[in-house]
Amino acid sequence: MIYFDRIEVVNMLVPSAVVDIVRNYTADYDKTLIFNKIHHELNQFCSVHTLQEVYIELFDIIDENLKTALQKDLNAMAPGLTYRYYSQTCACPGPSMLITTSHSKLQSNNAVRVTKPKIPEAIRRNFEFMEAEKTRLLITAQTQKVVEKEAETERKKAIIEAQKVAQVAEIHFQQKIMEKETEKRISEIEDAAFLAREKAKADAEYYTAAKFAEANTLKLTPEYLELMKYQAIAANSKIYFGQDIPNMFVEGNNSPQKMSRSSEQPGVESDLLKQKLDSN
Repeated sequence: MIYFDRIEVVNMLVPSAVVDIVRNYTADYDKTLIFNKIHHELNQFCSVHTLQEVYIELFDIIDENLKTALQKDLNAMAPGLTYRYYSQTCACPGPSMLITTSHSKLQSNNAVRVTKPKIPEAIRRNFEFMEAEKTRLLITAQTQKVVEKEAETERKKAIIEAQKVAQVAEIHFQQKIMEKETEKRISEIEDAAFLAREKAKADAEYYTAAKFAEANTLKLTPEYLELMKYQAIAANSKIYFGQDIPNMFVEGNNSPQKMSRSSEQPGVESDLLKQKLDSN
């Protein structure tokens, strides 16, 4: 059994339609046109929906369904009567409903308000347990989502950090490559400069030696060599002549200091001197 403690409906009768509506539906027209209609509509709604739907899932649309159904029938059966305010207490046992009514015709706001229905205590406890379990499951699911989101966030942070480290390492690697290439280029330039200097130095030495050899070729004539030979002989401090040295001793400036027996043989001395000079 479902009990709706209070259902409020506002209704207003246009003065020009009073005679026709009272003639057709008596002075208790609201009972026929509104009270019984609410009973019927709630009975229909409860008969095609489960307790779960009436009590929880579809409770928020009951008032809209009643409002739409009431206005549709009033437009067809009693033009001039619009719902404004109605207050009633009812119970919905399933296919039937018990309703008591009180009403006011002076309210001005269109509305249908349905209070939360009452259900048996055992069923209510079951619903509360189900709602608690559902809430717990929702909390668990949300907690799981939060944990998964945090894990995903940590994973993304780790990926970003790894990418940053890799990018920094790549930058350092490229920097080292550039440094090595620069050092290689500098070394090549220095080697090229050194080779150029050494080549220039060797070329200069070769040129000097070639020119010196050329000058010597021009300078060392037979006459010059003969002159140099005699100058060398003249520069010697001692000269010995004869087969038995010392047969003749000459000291200082080629002036004879002591003469041997061989000096008495001028032919032999001349031949020995010539051989000595030729050998030099």
